[in-house]
Amino acid sequence: MENAHEELLFIQRARREGDPWSGDMAFPGGRLQPEDESARAAAERETLEETGMDLGRHGRYITRLSDLITRHHSRLRPMVVTPYVFEWHGPKTILPNHEVERAVWVPLDYLAAGENQSQLPWRTPLGTLNMPCCRYQDACIWGLSYSMLQELLTAGINAKSKIPQ
Repeated sequence: MENAHEELLFIQRARREGDPWSGDMAFPGGRLQPEDESARAAAERETLEETGMDLGRHGRYITRLSDLITRHHSRLRPMVVTPYVFEWHGPKTILPNHEVERAVWVPLDYLAAGENQSQLPWRTPLGTLNMPCCRYQDACIWGLSYSMLQELLTAGINAKSKIPQ
């Protein structure tokens, strides 16, 4: 994969009481709404709402990554997360909404480097687990975002290559 000068956008979610992902690093995203034509349309809408980045106007769709099954921390029903990858051709200025504390552009080659991989101790009722993560400056990318990142890196997806869906 040719990663030189390519970057991925991560957001740090705003800290809110009762939000299980409060303060976590993530990709822009959110829930499917009745007015969304598809999961991809929801991803585009959520990106615009959270960052001011209009993927329909300045983005080029690259691919869809694998669905991830998780559950909302307050519910037993599973939740499906469907990640999409876009190449950005617009300004790098981010206009975060109330859900976003900050946005960080991270070089793809940094994210791919083995020496930047780490572990995050995560306490559970059964004990502490060491979760894989990537640390960048004062940010820690882990959990679902880390899983998406690993698929992206493993597949060798970049702006010049598109894997089949």
